[in-house]
Amino acid sequence: MNQISWTLQSFRQILKTCIAERDLLTGKSLQTLYIKSLIPPSTYLSNHFILLYSKCGRLAATRKAFDATPHPNVFSFNAIISAYAKESQPHIAHHLFDQIPQPDLVSYNTLISAYADGGDTVPALNLFMGMREMGLDMDGFTFSAAITASCDDTALISQLHSLAVSGGFDFYVSVNNTLVTYYSKNGYLAAAKCIFYQMGEVKDEVSWNSMIVAYGQHREGSKALALYQEMVRKELKVDMFTLASVLTAFTCMEDLSGGHQFHAHLIKTGFHQNPHVGSGLIDLYSKCQGGMSDCKKVFQEIFEPDLVLWNTMVSGYSQNEEFSEEALDCFRQMQRAGHRPDDCSFVCLISACSNLSSPSQGTQIHSLALKSYIPANRISVNNALIAMYAKCGNLIDARRLFDRMPEHNTVSLNSMIAGYAQHGIGMESLLLFELMLEKDIAPTSITFISVLSACAHTGKVEEGQKYFSMMNEKFGIEPKAEHYSCMIDLLGRAGKLAEANGLIETMPCNPGSIGWATLLSACRTHGNIELAEKAANRCLQLEPSNAAPYVMLANIYATAGRWEEVATVRKLMRHNGVKKKPGCSWIEVNRRVHVFVAEDSSHPLIKEICEFLEEMSKKMRRAGYMPDLRWALHRDDGTREGEKEVSLGHHSEKLAVAFGLISTKEGEPILVVKNLRICGDCHNAIKFISAITGREITITPALLLFHFKYLITAFGVPRFTRTTDNQLV
Repeated sequence: MNQISWTLQSFRQILKTCIAERDLLTGKSLQTLYIKSLIPPSTYLSNHFILLYSKCGRLAATRKAFDATPHPNVFSFNAIISAYAKESQPHIAHHLFDQIPQPDLVSYNTLISAYADGGDTVPALNLFMGMREMGLDMDGFTFSAAITASCDDTALISQLHSLAVSGGFDFYVSVNNTLVTYYSKNGYLAAAKCIFYQMGEVKDEVSWNSMIVAYGQHREGSKALALYQEMVRKELKVDMFTLASVLTAFTCMEDLSGGHQFHAHLIKTGFHQNPHVGSGLIDLYSKCQGGMSDCKKVFQEIFEPDLVLWNTMVSGYSQNEEFSEEALDCFRQMQRAGHRPDDCSFVCLISACSNLSSPSQGTQIHSLALKSYIPANRISVNNALIAMYAKCGNLIDARRLFDRMPEHNTVSLNSMIAGYAQHGIGMESLLLFELMLEKDIAPTSITFISVLSACAHTGKVEEGQKYFSMMNEKFGIEPKAEHYSCMIDLLGRAGKLAEANGLIETMPCNPGSIGWATLLSACRTHGNIELAEKAANRCLQLEPSNAAPYVMLANIYATAGRWEEVATVRKLMRHNGVKKKPGCSWIEVNRRVHVFVAEDSSHPLIKEICEFLEEMSKKMRRAGYMPDLRWALHRDDGTREGEKEVSLGHHSEKLAVAFGLISTKEGEPILVVKNLRICGDCHNAIKFISAITGREITITPALLLFHFKYLITAFGVPRFTRTTDNQLV
């Protein structure tokens, strides 16, 4: 033994020290000595090597040490199960669990926690119920894991809470901490507060951290900060988790100034280089306007960023649409740094692909997710993919993926309902909502936004009013400004402008610019100039630099032939320094993005594009299309109609669609993204183009998708559907 006299006792002591200090290098040296020495094979020593490698995150070495154990006992199995649990591989952990002759409490707790942390609710709760049926002893960790597994099922959490109280397990701090966390996550802040303040002086730092986070989640940042200050006064231990929790308070308040001051405090205390605290800082800056440059600085100051920090950085980029390309690049850097992406990585990355409306990028990420074995929260990845496919206009793949999922949660159904609603396929959206109710999956505030939007686009006024009433009466969800905006849209589209105006004047919350803009849009559709003027003025009071109300009001005046008022609005825009955002459209062909603006002449194939549109115009006229010159309003009324028609025929979305048609295979669907809403003439023209070419064409203007599909009648006469309005033209 290298001329050193080792005793078994000293060997054990050094090995224990290695485990406590996560000293992998010394531990490996000890294992080499153990293998080469005359020390007889020992289950006791093997267990400690298993524990060492497990705590150091070396799964392969852990498994190798386990397989070399002469007679594995319960401790051996528990250590290897824990290792697989940490690596988010609960199914392998369960296979090992089944090999234990007599699993003990630690065995059960470890496996239940593995499933709970991975979001696998059913197997975790099956193990918990199995323990109860066999009459096995439980402890606070058992209940904590079961509550974590229940996740968003508030009724089940309440049952476990009652069971814990009746069994005396509510005295465990860990149980109360978990209840605070999950009651808060599910919207029950009052219940979380009640548990926290009833804990008295048994509360630990985790309790305080959980309550600070709870206040932050419910946008009560000032109370979260007050709780932190109370912690400091009581001289309780403030660690990286506490500081990260405080950062969530600044984040929920979008208090960039306060966040900067707290950041300075973190620098003084040296916590700014901690990856966990760094994640909180990046989350704060990414959610505050103009904070992405600060995110980069925070990230660069951390010497060894972990996977969570990388994920937070990818998430920060993906939440800011203009940085979606950077999100993809950051993901690649993370892989090059040796980190294996997890479910959170893919959810953030898929969100960035949704922002880019890039079908090819999304498909690649989907393939990569399938190749990367990610059992943990696989449902979250599928939910993100459904939302991405829907946003990219691919409802077929979105629904195919939805139907293949072994189980659905609220987010799954919300994503699919929203996808159908965005495409104007309101009936499918409402059918899924009814299915959601049948399955006793509680809808959320987000669900009702999609459902009310679906009712608006299908003209189902009575159904929309019924669902709106159902929100509070049946599910206790207080309608917010977004829901009222959907109702204003519902009434406005149906021509019930007086009712829409009455609703916006009497709603209990501030309608904001979105509510008034929705009413203004309805006034434009139905030509109500007086109410349009009122809505436009309210919009401009709230957002004086927003060009949309000016443009919309000018268009309403122009449609009515009131050119003096058009000139007045334009003059007001110039006086206030407001400029209309130039419209542009882009399309991805062969993994390259091509961008067009109105009357574009810069594209290499612009000659072929114009020739195609000219030929298509002749076919469209024979099919009954007539250009709507009201949408050529960027010129005054003195412009000759021929010039207006040419200008109208070269709007950016028409150029992008034409390029897509001449650059792709016959029958291939076309997806075009537009930074502004599609104009009425383009919408009508593209329906004709879709029917004539037999192509499925999707235009994504801003947040709403318009989906065009050709339909041939039995007599061979083209008929056209606009699925957003469910009307035949």
